[in-house]
Amino acid sequence: MNSFFMADNKKQIVVVGGGFAGVNFIKSLGNNPQYHVTLVDINNYNFFPPLIYQVATAFIENSNISRPFRKMFKKNTNFSFHLGKLLRIDSEANRIETDTGFVSYDYLVLGLGTETNYFGMENVKQNAFPMKNITDALAIRNKILLSLEEYIQHKGHPDQESFLNIVVAGGGPSGVEVSGMLAELSDRVVKREYPELGAVRPIIHLVDASPVLLGPMSKVAQKEAKDVLEKLDVKVTLNVAVKDYTDDVVVLSDDTKIKTKTLIWTSGVIARELPGIPTEKFGRGRRVLVDEFNAVQGYDNIFAIGDICYQDTDPKFPNGHPQLAQVAIQQGQLLSKNIPNKDRGQAMKPFRYWDKGSMAVIARYKAVADLSPTRSYKGLFAWITWLVIHLIPIVSFRNKWKLLGNWVWSFYSANSGLRLIIRSERKSDNNAVRTETPLKR
Repeated sequence: MNSFFMADNKKQIVVVGGGFAGVNFIKSLGNNPQYHVTLVDINNYNFFPPLIYQVATAFIENSNISRPFRKMFKKNTNFSFHLGKLLRIDSEANRIETDTGFVSYDYLVLGLGTETNYFGMENVKQNAFPMKNITDALAIRNKILLSLEEYIQHKGHPDQESFLNIVVAGGGPSGVEVSGMLAELSDRVVKREYPELGAVRPIIHLVDASPVLLGPMSKVAQKEAKDVLEKLDVKVTLNVAVKDYTDDVVVLSDDTKIKTKTLIWTSGVIARELPGIPTEKFGRGRRVLVDEFNAVQGYDNIFAIGDICYQDTDPKFPNGHPQLAQVAIQQGQLLSKNIPNKDRGQAMKPFRYWDKGSMAVIARYKAVADLSPTRSYKGLFAWITWLVIHLIPIVSFRNKWKLLGNWVWSFYSANSGLRLIIRSERKSDNNAVRTETPLKR
């Protein structure tokens, strides 16, 4: 297996994971002449997870919220990219093993984030659609559009309803947002473009084990989310969890059964595995334990930032920080200053999270925003605030204008022109990069 290293005398920083945490660390470190940074990621692009659901519902292009790493950091003279999946951390040799080779480091920064948590339900894992990345979003888009065509082709089939039933598991921001967008798609697009359906529409079921939607948010936000979704004919079921999904039937914890070809799973996440780090270094949710400077406990040259780490040293967050983009961004930015301070023998600054609030879009012109513990907004003002705040972090100026144009046109006309079922005829094998997007699971 290949080994990758730099021949210069700069200290080598290896960043594993190109999400909010890793990218903001690299951007903030800039062209610091002391260091050479190698980014390791299984994908060759960065994407903006808060807008994944809009790709999944054919509302925006995936290119609006993604950008290749090499293009993003083309002006960084101290940057390299390594395409690969982390297999093992060898802390004694100061190197990591990926499926494409070994990469040596002086400092290792782990920002791998989370993966979907199916809570041990194998049938759900095998058959549901997660919504964590661009590939997942395109698979959901294909499935929804294909199901509409299949419903038309299977008139009179005893399980015909399963093509139009869509179940969303999870009442957090992702579940609420995708449910609202699917309801908009059903109301504003299907009735115009699928005349064969007549008065029949897709039925969106939103299921959550909690007693409220948007559990971490204010009561104002929780009530508004439920009211708006129900006005859009989303069937909201609370205090009930999904316990199985097999043979196109979702089984709930109260034994209710829903026939569906499409279960979208947004019910939970768990930190990605870090092979090579001892098991005692992990806390709940498989998050790796770090100190106030984001150093992994027991190591002085391995750091973890973002959703993957558990830090209980922040006085305002003694039970760890929420797994939010702002935490990851702020930790990445601070670590980019702390590592040079450490090398200069200067004091490092402990991490303190600045909570900027949370928000969720529910439907067209409808959103909720908790901007402080005492300030909660809903409706058009919250929606405009959401739009502006989500536009700012998009990684390139060109993407900002593309996204804004798409939003204005799509929100006004409901005609994005992106409702394409994309399938590849090429079959993948074990020795090739997968090129086809699965339509069924």
